[in-house]
This record gives sequence, structure tokens and C-alpha cells, in this order.
Amino acid sequence: MALFTGTPLLAGLLLVPQSSSAQAAPTGSRTVDVTIESMTPSAPTKADSVTISGTLSNEGSSVITDAHVGMHRGSSLSGRSSIDTAAQRTGYVPGVDGPEVKGHKEKIDKLDPGARRSFSLSVPVKDLDLGDDGVYQLGISLSGRTQAAPVERVLGIDRTLLPWQDGNAGKKTQLTYLWPLISSTHLTAETDAAQTPVFRNDDLAAEIAPGGRLQQMVALSKNLPVTFVIDPDLLASVDAMTRTYKVDGPDGPVGKNQAVAKQWLNDLEKAVKTHEVIALPFADPDLASLAHHGKSVPSALSHLGPATDLAATTVDTVLGVTPRTDFAWPVDGAIDSSIVDVATSAGAHNVITRSDSLRETGGLPYTPTAARPIGGGNTAIVADARLSRAFEGDMSKADNASRAVQQFLAQTQMINLQAPDRQRSIVVTPQRMPSAAQAHAMATALRALEEGRWTEPLDLSDATVAKPDPAATRRVPSDAAYPGSLRREELPAGAFRKIQETQSALDDYQVILAQPERVVTPFGTAIMREMSTEWRGNPTGAGAFRNSVRGYLDGLTKKVHLIQKSDATLSGRSATIPVTVQNNLVQGVEGMTLKLTSSQPNRLDVGKPQEIKVDGGHSQSFKFDTTANANGRAWVTAQLYTADGRPYGEPMRFQVNVTEITATVMLVIAGGVLLLVLAGVRIYLQRKRMASAPAEGGSDGEGPDGEDGTNGDNGGTDGDEPEQPSDPAPDTGSENTDRSGSGEKVDR
Repeated sequence: MALFTGTPLLAGLLLVPQSSSAQAAPTGSRTVDVTIESMTPSAPTKADSVTISGTLSNEGSSVITDAHVGMHRGSSLSGRSSIDTAAQRTGYVPGVDGPEVKGHKEKIDKLDPGARRSFSLSVPVKDLDLGDDGVYQLGISLSGRTQAAPVERVLGIDRTLLPWQDGNAGKKTQLTYLWPLISSTHLTAETDAAQTPVFRNDDLAAEIAPGGRLQQMVALSKNLPVTFVIDPDLLASVDAMTRTYKVDGPDGPVGKNQAVAKQWLNDLEKAVKTHEVIALPFADPDLASLAHHGKSVPSALSHLGPATDLAATTVDTVLGVTPRTDFAWPVDGAIDSSIVDVATSAGAHNVITRSDSLRETGGLPYTPTAARPIGGGNTAIVADARLSRAFEGDMSKADNASRAVQQFLAQTQMINLQAPDRQRSIVVTPQRMPSAAQAHAMATALRALEEGRWTEPLDLSDATVAKPDPAATRRVPSDAAYPGSLRREELPAGAFRKIQETQSALDDYQVILAQPERVVTPFGTAIMREMSTEWRGNPTGAGAFRNSVRGYLDGLTKKVHLIQKSDATLSGRSATIPVTVQNNLVQGVEGMTLKLTSSQPNRLDVGKPQEIKVDGGHSQSFKFDTTANANGRAWVTAQLYTADGRPYGEPMRFQVNVTEITATVMLVIAGGVLLLVLAGVRIYLQRKRMASAPAEGGSDGEGPDGEDGTNGDNGGTDGDEPEQPSDPAPDTGSENTDRSGSGEKVDR
């Protein structure tokens, strides 16, 4: 809003301008805020009437009486710089603002202190007395009297621009307007057993819901001549929302915005069918940060190629269209030689820059065509800085939006008027993530251009191959020319080192998995998101996201580990030592090697390494055949290794006490065992003979040769003792138990 307060017009003197914060003039006049909130039509024809609406606010302490709102038509402006100068003017100057248009005023009886009221003033174009085609400044003033200054005077004024095209505009300027669909990072690396994606928050749902920023951008784009520039990460995130998803951690609430996500993708799919689509590398990596700090970190640049490939696949899969992926768009279009080198390293041979970076030095009297060769088969697309920054302000305020629209139209017409017989191609790159209000203002300006008759739309692909102006600047700025304000916002080299460490950890982890794709995709895309332009100026947020990705990966890695063993005692030359591997993942691990290492290999040989395979959610013991060569203690270290020989996880140590048995001790033990065996045999035979003796004694008292029935076997000694003599006894035919006789009968 422009606010002007004039001092009383004294004889022959111009009114002196004052700002809204200025003190009252000696005459006691007070400031009146005049705010233009709309102008229709934005680019009128001869048959139209210009209607300007807005508000009046009396910020003084006196009542304003006999007041009216009037319109002033200033002279035409001479060039693009004069438009900028006019926008900076803050005072009412009759010779510049022109006289009030007669016969068209809106009366205001009075305006009390602090009072606020609206106005709407309509004037036919024919009464504005416009001359040749050009840009005219229109002013809306409030004139009236106060108690301190009873003479009528201008108490406040606001201005806008009127682009005027009466006849043929000559060769129309070709205008390419980029329409960016980019959001912040929403998805994490986390998933659960069912591969359910986890979002950092549910903010994306608000952006794509009716009335949300991204929903408005898609809705507005349907009938606009724009080229879509899309971050495929946004499509991947919304696509993930169409199915089951969780918010804020694997145990967080389940998302409920599937219908919203499906509707947004459906609307976008319809919109892109009639528009060109440019896909940025996945997650919109910060090319300047990579160029200035990432090149010093090994493999940091290697992510650009996969990000570009993933971009094409994602857009084709989600939207069903084949995008252009050979465009790079550094932050704010600021480039230097190193940024161009990095941007083109992954095949993006068209670098979108801006005219405040690749500045014109040839003194051209007109704005040159955007495309120009910069060597190496690469093309710089130099967007117009004034037009690109036209809607960066707070467009939620009607006066800001109206002013931005009129200035945008005025600048485009002035470009055409610079060289009406020379057709040129102009490119506009607005801010990366416009607000809904900014998007509405942009759409209003583009629709008004269709009425303006001095431009025609052109896709970015066609703008890229437009014939360049021979005198246009083609020299890429040096590294020193890169703006310091942007350099201070870049990701530091330390961030890229941590990113590379995470990538290395992921490489080590995925090779052990039976289904590596379950982690490669979510972690791979998360690592790409760590390099996003979103993190510019937000080192805390960038660090927190990097730490969350690495922390989750480390947690998964530790789920495959060795179970600690207690110390063991080895009592012999050989034994089996079991080592247990625990797998708490939902999938199996394979292709790993478990190796034991002895601190005293001459004392204890722990056997050969073993290949392992453990199912998800299980533990398994692996037995190692060990050989002892000497007594004593030895430390044994167990370590898992990946297939390429890299250690995996923490080693596990335990102690083995070797107590080898000597040869002498073995002989003693063997002799004792033999004696025990012989004694057992003797007892067995003795009991056997005792059991068989009664059956032999029941037939005859004595056997042949005068021997009794013992046959020399006395008591079952089996020759272990000397034979005892016995006295012969008469054969009575019966047993005699009387032992007082001359002979003894063995009681069998």
C-alpha cells in the first residue's frame, strides 16, 4: 500500500509529500490512508470502464468534511526502470500525477477520526484520454477539508498501473510461466512389518485438502497456460497417503486422509494431460550446496543420477505421463560455474537461472530471449527477475495482490514495447512454494495477460530451443559472484559427510537381507531428502531429519546381533563351542559369515568361519569345533562379516579355560578302570556258580574218583583261592546236617 499526505497547496508551490509516519504539517493536516484493493479490468480496452475499489481510513484527529474520491491519470512511463521508480514514489506531485479526471468523483460527506470506509470509482477509458500504447500510472486521491485547513486539498493518494494496448502489438512476446508443485519433506525412512509408510506429520493432508495450498494450485492451473515443475517426492508422498499410512513414528496414529490424497492425484492427473511436465530430481536436491560443499565428500554427487532416474519413474507411475528430466533449477536461479557443472553432471543440460544472476552486460536496449548457449552443449534459461519476483510478498492482502498483478502486466507490456518488431521468448520462475494467496495472484495476472493481447504462451521445451540473441550475456558467473546471503543458507560439508556415512551403513546393512528392497527404497529416498532445498536456512531441522534417518537405520542394524556367551571351560583336546545369532528383524538374513578368533591360537584353535542364515524373528546357534594344544586361558572374539568381508555389528568376546589332560594321568585312570572291570567280572562269575550248585548236588553224594560234587569249586572262587581237602562220608542216601561227625557236608 502506498500512502501519501500532502501539505496545503500554496500559490505556485507543489505539495510536499509526507510518509504515513510523518508528523503533521504546521497547518495541522492529518494523514488519510487510501488503499487500492482492486482494478478491473486489469488491461482495459477502449470500450471498457476502469473501476478501482479500495478503502479510506482517517488516521488523523480532525473530522474530514466536503471530501471526495477522484482519479488522476499520469503520463506514460518510458521503460521498465521507470515502472520501478514510479512504484517507489510516495508523494502527490500534480505535474506527475496529472489533474483529477473531471466529471467522475465519489462524494464523501465526512470521515471521522479513526473511521474507515470503502470506495469504488468507475471512469470510462475514453475519459482517461489515453494516448499511445504504453503503461500509465493511475492515482486515487481523497481531497477534502479539515478544521485546521479549511481549503480543499489532497489528503491522501494511492497509485496503480494501467497497461494500455489500443492497436496491434506487433510481434507478441512469448511467455513461459513455470507452475511449481513442490512441498517440504513429509515421509520418513520408517516402515512397519507390513511396509506401512510413516509420515513426520500430517501437514501434507492440509496442503492437498480443499482450500489447501497445493489443492488450490492444481485447481487454478487447469485453465492456465503454464508448465508444471514437479518434485516427484511430492507425488510419492501423496501416493503413499492413498493407502494405509501412519503418522509420527511406527506406533503413531493411522492416517485418515486417503480420500483427500486420491482426489488430489486425480485432479492433477487430469490437469497434466494438457500441460507440459518438468520433473526435478527426486526430493529437489540443493544443487548449490552440492557444488560448493558436497563435491569435497566422496560419492556425494553420485545421488543426482539415481534421483533423476527415480524422478522419471515416479511421475510416469503416479500420473501416467512422461516428464522432461533434463532441466535443473538451482535455488533462486543463482548460478556459478561449479553449480552448472554439478547440475549438468546428471544429464540436466538445461539450467534454469535468473537475470539477476546471469546479468546483461552488452547494453541491449531490450530484454533478450531467455535461452542462450553457455558451452559444453548446455543451455541457460534466463528467467526475468522482475517478473519472477512479482508475487513474493504477502498476497493475502488485497492491495498487495492488486498492485503485484498490475505491475506484472505493466512489465510484460513494456518488454513488448521495447522492440515490438523483434519477437522474444521470456521465462518466469516464481518462488518454489507459493502460498495459496500468491497462487491466486499469479493466476489473476496470467488470465489478465490473455486480455492484454501483447503476449502468447509457450511451453518451456519450446522456450529452450528459441533462437538466442547474439548480444545476450552467455558467460556464467564465477564462484565469487554467488550471493553471500544464499551461500550462508547452504548445507555444510559436514552434512554431506553424515549423509555419506548413512549411505555406507545402508550399503553394509542391505547385503545381509533376504529381501533388501524392503529397506533400500525407504532409506534411499530418505537419504535423497536429506539433500533437499527445503533445508536451506534451517540447519536444526536438517540435522534432526538426518539423525532420525541414521538412528532408525542403526536400530534395525542392531536387531541382528550375537548373543553374549558366558566363559567356557575346555577339558580335553577337542570340544564344540556354540555361538548364537539373534535376528529380530521381520525378514531373514543371509550371506553373512560368523568367524571366531582366538587370542592364543597356539593354545586354542577355534575352527573355520561359518556361513549363516537366520530366519526373521529367530535365533540360531552355530557350533565351532575347537582343538586345545596347551593348558591355560584364551580370549575368543566372535564377529559377523558381510559377504564382502566388512565387519557387521559389535564383536562378542568370551573366555575359554583350557584344562588339557596329560598321558600319565590317562594311564592311571585307564588302570583303575581296568581293575573295576575285572572285579565286576569276578563277582558276576561267583554269583553264577552259586546259583547253579543246588542242581548238581541232588543226584549223588560223591562223584567219581571219590570227589564230592563241588568238582574242586569251593565257594565259587573260580581258582582264585587254593583248594581245601574234605573227609569222605558214608553215602546214606540223604542229606546230613550234623557237622559233629568226622566229615562236613557242604550245604548246597
